[in-house]
Amino acid sequence: MRARWWHQAFLDKRPSLSLGLFRVAVAWTVGAHMVPSFFEMEDNYLHTAFKTKNFSFFPLWILQLVEASPEWVIWSFVALFLISLTTCALGYRSHQSSLLLMLSCYYFYALNNLHIGTLSFDILLVTLFLMCATGYHGDFFSLDSLRRPKSISYKRLRPYFIQRLLQLQLVWIFWYTALNKIAAGGNWLTENPYYHLMNYPPIGVVRNFPGRAWLAGQPEVCYWLGVACVVCEFVIPLCWLVPKLRIVGIPLGIAFQGMLWCTLHVPTIFLFLFPPMMLLFIKPETLVRWIEQRQESHAARGRAVLLYDGRCGFCLESIKRLRVLDLFGWVDPLDFHTQPDLAKLNPALTPQRCRSEMVLLEPNGRVSGGFEAFRRMAPHLPMVWPLVPVLYVPGMRWLGTRIYRWIATHRYLLHRNPACAANQCAVRGHSPPAAAPERTDPSTN
Repeated sequence: MRARWWHQAFLDKRPSLSLGLFRVAVAWTVGAHMVPSFFEMEDNYLHTAFKTKNFSFFPLWILQLVEASPEWVIWSFVALFLISLTTCALGYRSHQSSLLLMLSCYYFYALNNLHIGTLSFDILLVTLFLMCATGYHGDFFSLDSLRRPKSISYKRLRPYFIQRLLQLQLVWIFWYTALNKIAAGGNWLTENPYYHLMNYPPIGVVRNFPGRAWLAGQPEVCYWLGVACVVCEFVIPLCWLVPKLRIVGIPLGIAFQGMLWCTLHVPTIFLFLFPPMMLLFIKPETLVRWIEQRQESHAARGRAVLLYDGRCGFCLESIKRLRVLDLFGWVDPLDFHTQPDLAKLNPALTPQRCRSEMVLLEPNGRVSGGFEAFRRMAPHLPMVWPLVPVLYVPGMRWLGTRIYRWIATHRYLLHRNPACAANQCAVRGHSPPAAAPERTDPSTN
């Protein structure tokens, strides 16, 4: 029984899609914490800044080495941080990007503990370290998943222990803060710190939220609110650890963090990192089932059809990546060469048009091609959602159409497939390259 529990807790393999989404949250939080400090380099990191050192965290030789950094090295680490932050968020070589990002954070921590050396930053570094301990948070929702296109990457089985450690980290953070309020000098049960917080000066840790002035005159109400805060920090993690209570514990935990952010000037991790960490308690299998239900729903209602040139190596590679982007199975790629009579699909279709551009046939009968087809697909492709507002900027149709036509005309320059290298796509009768692979079972990977 004990061996079985240990295996389920740490040695089990489960889909890694949760870590792929969490990687984005970690990168966003690190950026929100660090990037603002770069706007005042002379006050924070350059030789004109007042600095403090954390001798209990770093060996003396590291602090001396960092202190001797010339300014060009400091600026180089700024560039390294920004590049690795971007590539980590996008999931491009995500493991290496995470390592470089963590190295940059530790460098600035050693350079000046005063500005960023807070407890919240320590928590963030631990989280980043755990992310660096695995190389498979790029399996999903990343450029890495497009570089190695496999349509079933979202449910590829991976070791679960890193996600479990991230869960335990959040549980301990909540319990640590609760214990600190009632033990080791804490006085939230014997006195009334919440009341004193409400009576802080206007410029302080407490925001000027509606109702603060009233609470400042209600010591008894403040006392019970403080007790409720401690109880929540003990009880909410228990709900996360019990599978049947997670449906209550996760929304309650997110609401608790939202309440803290609305009433207190708390660090960025309370808003940007902790809620995504709570979502890690959702079983990956539950997310996979939800995705597959969406796929089945689109199949039952009728998918859109994307006609492409199956004798074009560049097009085939693009279709492989489309299968990764099309998480919910909204579109069904179809080689137009396999359709002897295109007019049966739609009277507007001809072999010449399908050879010159991809054509999208939507379930409602709408036909679009080229850039417009991509723009119509974008709202249905989760990884492309950040680009959707840009695709609908006024004038983007004119620009996008010309970019698409240039790529379609010069696709032999963009892909190393032998057929593309000789521009054989338009040669009638050319034998097609190997077809794009279909989705396969994750147990085979």
